Amino acid sequence: MNKKIFYVVAGIATVVLVLYTYLGGFSEPAVTLTTSETKYVAGQPFEGSVEDEAMGRAFQRVSQVLQEQELQGHPGNIYYNDPDKSGDSIRAFIGIIIPDSTAKLPDGFTLRTVPGGRQVVRAEATANIALLPKKLYAAVFDHAEEEKLKLEEFYVEWFPENDKGVLEVPVKE
Repeated sequence: MNKKIFYVVAGIATVVLVLYTYLGGFSEPAVTLTTSETKYVAGQPFEGSVEDEAMGRAFQRVSQVLQEQELQGHPGNIYYNDPDKSGDSIRAFIGIIIPDSTAKLPDGFTLRTVPGGRQVVRAEATANIALLPKKLYAAVFDHAEEEKLKLEEFYVEWFPENDKGVLEVPVKE
């Protein structure tokens, strides 16, 4: 009986390991210190709990706008605080990175410009969207700690392709 349990547990562990590998769980983000470029983000502001349904609706609206091709671009968000440091609350701008500021915005969307020319820690990774944010943020924070860099609480993330994510965090001057 003990051997059967061992084989079942070993089988489940193998399946989980294969799935995690398939989703990109073992891929390492590339981290660089670079100069940011200006980005235009069309979207909706959000302030509240990370568990709030309104945040989910904002992400759904972005998906709808992209699917219906109301805007050309890719999902991108601005976060103005770290929810791990501020309890459960988050201040964010959920939207779409668009190529320029002249696009006609869908109803309910506004435009925010993230100025370029700043020194940022940039992380890029390829993995499933469920794994990307944690991998990107951990990579940026680890790099900043190793290099003794102080970061601002301003995070710009975007997902230019399926299973690819980018995060930039400005270095405090």
